[in-house]
Amino acid sequence: MKAQLFQMNTPDGPFTILARDGVVLSSGWTDKPGDLTGQIHPSLRPATLELVSGLAGISDAVEAFYAGDPGLAMQVPVRQVSGPFRIHAWDVLRQVRPGFPVTYTQYAELAGNPKAVRAAASACAFNAAALFVPCHRVIRTDGSLGGFRWGLPIKQSLLAREAG
Repeated sequence: MKAQLFQMNTPDGPFTILARDGVVLSSGWTDKPGDLTGQIHPSLRPATLELVSGLAGISDAVEAFYAGDPGLAMQVPVRQVSGPFRIHAWDVLRQVRPGFPVTYTQYAELAGNPKAVRAAASACAFNAAALFVPCHRVIRTDGSLGGFRWGLPIKQSLLAREAG
C-alpha cells in the first residue's frame, strides 16, 4: 500500500503528514517520515511513500490551525487502529475544546472510565495523528504539561496558541 507524504513549515517547525485517500495515518513536528511510520498500526502501515505538494483539506486545516482556527483540524478524517478503549479515547480527544485543556483524570472520565487514567495517558502516548487528534490538550492534575512526543516546547506553544 502507498501513502502520500506532505511536509510543511509551521511556526513550531516542520510538520509532516502521512495520509491515504484523504485520511491522516500519522502526523507530527518532524521532517523525518521515519519518525511517523512506526506509529502507524502494522495493518495500515504503507509500503511506500509518495511525496506530494499538498493534501487538499488536510494541509489547509494545519494552516487554519496556525491562523487561529483549530476547529478545521478536528474535521479531518483520521485512521488509527487499536483496542476499543483507545479508539474511543482518541475520538473523545477530538471533542476537547481548544483553550480548555483537561487533566489525565478528566480525560479518563470523559472517555467513560474514571479509573482508567493510565489507559487514557497511554492513548495520548500512542496517538499517531498529532494535531488532528489533539493529545496536547491533556495535562497533569497539578497543571504541569506532562509529556508530549514532539517536545514540551511545542506542546506549550500549541496550548498558548489555543488559549488566545
